[in-house]
Amino acid sequence: MIASKKEVRLPALFIANLMLNTGAAFMWPLTTVYMNKTLGESLTTAGAVLLIMSLVMMVGNYVGGILFDRWSPYLTGVAGAGISLVAMVLLIFFHGWPTFAILLVIVGFGDGISLTVGNSFAATITSTSIRNVFNLMYIALNVGVVIGTLLVGYLLGYGVTIVFSVTTICYVLLFVLMLTEFKVDVKGNQSDRKDAGRVPKLNLKVIWWICLMVFAIYTSYSLWESVLSVHMTNLNIQFKDYSLLWTMNGFLIIFGQPLMNKLFASHKLATQIGMGVSIFALSFFGLIFAHQYSDFVIIMIVLTIGEMIGFPGLPAWVDNLAKNGRKGRYQGMYNVAISLGRAVGPLFGGLMIDYFSYQALFLSVGLAMILAMGGVLFSYRRLSE
Repeated sequence: MIASKKEVRLPALFIANLMLNTGAAFMWPLTTVYMNKTLGESLTTAGAVLLIMSLVMMVGNYVGGILFDRWSPYLTGVAGAGISLVAMVLLIFFHGWPTFAILLVIVGFGDGISLTVGNSFAATITSTSIRNVFNLMYIALNVGVVIGTLLVGYLLGYGVTIVFSVTTICYVLLFVLMLTEFKVDVKGNQSDRKDAGRVPKLNLKVIWWICLMVFAIYTSYSLWESVLSVHMTNLNIQFKDYSLLWTMNGFLIIFGQPLMNKLFASHKLATQIGMGVSIFALSFFGLIFAHQYSDFVIIMIVLTIGEMIGFPGLPAWVDNLAKNGRKGRYQGMYNVAISLGRAVGPLFGGLMIDYFSYQALFLSVGLAMILAMGGVLFSYRRLSE
């Protein structure tokens, strides 16, 4: 039976993305602390679990994209949300070692599928400009991160079972939304196109460059979540002050993103992304000279401005370039680049610090982002000629 709806409703997409990112934001900061302090495992073991979770999430990203295109977008979404939900329910009752790690990895796989499915459904919406759709998705992501990270610190005092129970509520809502709101006939929108599934070679080259740039961006960004906390405490800055920077980042995005959307609505995506990524990359050069807390506050503000300008447009740009192509596959590639960057970043940061210095690390990632962005803009200019 053909679904009557041609596209998913925007509020449903927003809430589903919000629930997914709130649930994930509960788990990421909890993992290292819980494994080390409660389960008595080493930080190396905790790091290995997070690495495996990131890698499995990448597999989920890829599988989600393939199944969205070749199987059923609706059933792929239900399956992804269902996998995460079942694992989270089990975590409420079984969170010892190594069950915790195994179930966490399963959650990562389900989340990987759900992330790609969400982006792929977003790319099929035609009633609103694709730019506005992905801007809204980006706000949902950041609201979710703020809610999750703020609540987990408060709820952990009541025990880890409470944390897993509240997280499960997020996944229940995600699953219900997938079940009720995502049964739409997106394949009908693509089947009548000529050359469906094929993307022009020059377009594909730009997409690959974008994925390389996204990998460099998230490798760099993950340093803020990992080695920067150690670097700042080494400079006698308290951990709670480091945490406040993330709260500031989240609130700046929630309230500043709508303003940025209006300011850059008339700009080309390539111009907007080039400017945003440049500002984001320059903030890492600033870290080379940062010694006081006020330095890190200013750098985080600059980083967040670059993020607000450049990041929301990236999946929309990939979608524009993948004309006549399979939306799931290329949104999957984009999400794989994010997951791979998050997986590699902490390991790369640790190696650079062990063998060189923090300054060398910040310089190398800043240059990597600038060079990758140069590759994107050069290949896109050739496409425009």
